[in-house]
Amino acid sequence: MDAKILRVCACAFLIVGFALSLAGVCDATDQLFLSGSYKVLEKTNLGSQIRLRLQVHLINRSPRDLIISQVTLHDSPHPTRPSSQFSPLVLPANSSTDATREFTIPRAEYVLWQHGSRPRLALELHLPGGHNTTQVVRLDHNAGGKAN
Repeated sequence: MDAKILRVCACAFLIVGFALSLAGVCDATDQLFLSGSYKVLEKTNLGSQIRLRLQVHLINRSPRDLIISQVTLHDSPHPTRPSSQFSPLVLPANSSTDATREFTIPRAEYVLWQHGSRPRLALELHLPGGHNTTQVVRLDHNAGGKAN
């Protein structure tokens, strides 16, 4: 009976070891650790829509530099058109940066933000080695921003 238990344990260790070795082979995008917050700097009423100027604070907790080539609101039914004036934003490893962006969103979506819904940004990233990916980041509200 001891030999049977030993074989089962050895099999379990092999399976766990194999799973751990596969974890290192996963795509580089699985290893990105982005988070962020936002602050409303300016709000313009456009009738059924609101134009917002947001200060976005992005935090890169990964061990690699990231180049953000495009930023759009992920939740908007009509995604913000990419700005031709947006220059790539470099976010060094284990650091943070602030960026100011304008978005036009439906008034109803902004009301949801005021009641605790958190906006999500879709970030187009260029990774080292020529890999491109899109990372979605849910933003926390920075209490230092305007409330209205």
